[in-house]
Amino acid sequence: MRQVTSGVVFSVLCLGSWVCGQQNASTPSLNPCAVSEQRQFDFWVGEWDLTWPGNNPGEVQHGTNSIRRELDNCVVEENFSGGSDMHLRGKSVSLFDTRAAKWKQTWVDNEGGYLDFVGEFKDGQMILAREVTRPDGTRAIQRMVFKNIGADEFDWSWESSKDVGKTWQVQWPIHYKRRK
Repeated sequence: MRQVTSGVVFSVLCLGSWVCGQQNASTPSLNPCAVSEQRQFDFWVGEWDLTWPGNNPGEVQHGTNSIRRELDNCVVEENFSGGSDMHLRGKSVSLFDTRAAKWKQTWVDNEGGYLDFVGEFKDGQMILAREVTRPDGTRAIQRMVFKNIGADEFDWSWESSKDVGKTWQVQWPIHYKRRK
């Protein structure tokens, strides 16, 4: 009888693990991209013209946002442009995390910004929030609120709270209108 080398044993164990893994993979399981909550961000998908108050009274600034579903419709991808009125350009990816039962979003931009949010769709609004520590050491909460949602328009606002969410101050309101 020949002696079996450790390499052969390792190969057999790996093959066995792969076969077992394949059997487990074919067992029906919950597809996180097919849960009903995954559709909660469908209102945002599309091509949008944006308006927001400018720096001077009565002034209106303009931008665009392109939102699409990617990666087998599991990820909502955003491409924001402040247009000629604002230097800011950014991208985000959002998904519904079935383990946490929450929406999660990561934002990055051309100014070196990286923000991460967690939230949910409740009472007709999508609210994604994050805690921050400011340079002076004080803590605050920042949030995005998608509200007044209709088929072809809605309002979005960037808000902050210095009192653990008791009161909110709108920092940047944007009106979305679907591009036809």
